[in-house]
Amino acid sequence: MTSHEINFDGLVGPTHNYAGLSFGNVASSANLNAPAFPRAAALQGLAKMKALHDRGFKQGVLAPQERPCLSSLRQAGFTGSDTDILAKAAKEAPALLSAFSSASSMWVANAATISPSADSADGRVHFTPANLNNKLHRSIEHPVTGRILRAMFADEARFAHHPALPGQMAFGDEGAANHTRFCPDYGQPGVQLFVYGQAAFDPSRPRPQKFPARQTLEASQAIARLHQLDPAATVFAQQRPATIDAGVFHNDVIAVGNGRLLFYHQLAFADQKVMLDELRPKLASRGAELVAIEVADDEVGIAEAVKTYLFNSQLLSKPDGKMLLVVPEECRQSAAVWSCLQRLMTSGGLIDEVLVFDLKQSMQNGGGPACLRLRVALTATELAAVNPGVLMSDTLYTRLHDWISHHYREELRLSDLADPALLDESRRALDELSGILGLGAVYPFQQ
Repeated sequence: MTSHEINFDGLVGPTHNYAGLSFGNVASSANLNAPAFPRAAALQGLAKMKALHDRGFKQGVLAPQERPCLSSLRQAGFTGSDTDILAKAAKEAPALLSAFSSASSMWVANAATISPSADSADGRVHFTPANLNNKLHRSIEHPVTGRILRAMFADEARFAHHPALPGQMAFGDEGAANHTRFCPDYGQPGVQLFVYGQAAFDPSRPRPQKFPARQTLEASQAIARLHQLDPAATVFAQQRPATIDAGVFHNDVIAVGNGRLLFYHQLAFADQKVMLDELRPKLASRGAELVAIEVADDEVGIAEAVKTYLFNSQLLSKPDGKMLLVVPEECRQSAAVWSCLQRLMTSGGLIDEVLVFDLKQSMQNGGGPACLRLRVALTATELAAVNPGVLMSDTLYTRLHDWISHHYREELRLSDLADPALLDESRRALDELSGILGLGAVYPFQQ
């Protein structure tokens, strides 16, 4: 049976801005109040999608959300017309207006956790939108995320959609940013690795002291149950707390895996030996031998890994069995990281090619190549059941390029978020986009 991994990249929304909302994300905090360039941001992400599509990789598109989110501002007590609400919020609670205007849904690695049919007891692909309850600006995303995913994967015989976990700290869920699947082939049963920051109900386990641990063990365990995963093929591992405190807010900032390969930093996990000793035999029982590539701290320190997002990269399987590593331009600008990558490419291992992209607009807000994509493993019949409007093609690329160029502002500052014209521009853009992608009425303003 032919199977594929499809990367569904998030389109950057029209309100892309730098509000410094993500405590624990070093880049997000460092660029607070800097001018943002929404059109450039969206085109940078679209260029990555098109380049990977042209290389023969399956590529899809995940739509952004409506922002500013007027329904959230109304829930916060603001009344009147849309224009009145924006003006009042800008004057009385600018921090709320910033939170409810964030374009953070662009980082779709946080959109949901996905388990393929080969791993699920009922033989369906399972989707659970992340509640993202650790950050206000992201906690409002999951209702629309769920509607968009249902519009993309509508066949209930093949796709199972779950609601987000309860929006409570014990069930803090950050989606696929803390989840990796290993397998001999995308269509064969694999092993799923869930990485958590803390165990909510076990205070004896170590926790970070400076920044929050956004993913809980309890949330990861709940998703594994919902997705009907085999406990014998599931691994739960804790992030190293001190590494979270160094700015590694998600596991995908310090480790990335694909197929039978795990590429990770020496200080990624609380107990790497225990994790590897559990992962190896479980993957072996699925017919694959784990290849673990560890980068030593004295070769690339954590601060440099966070600055360049070396591990927030995409590992893509090529037809010859080797892998392509997709990294941001910042990796090429770092002598230590670039030297590490050159060593990998010439070592004769699985990674034999590196592809560099300019994603500066996303990187300045704390998101690299891996943040921008949600991975979905599908059989050929499941792929045929996906809404065709969201799958990248030359025609879709041209339409999206023209759409972005027409609707997006060149520059955006925090003061612009109160402009009623921005809300109208965004709604017109999203109304047209939902038609381009064949999503139907997924946005609140369309209801």
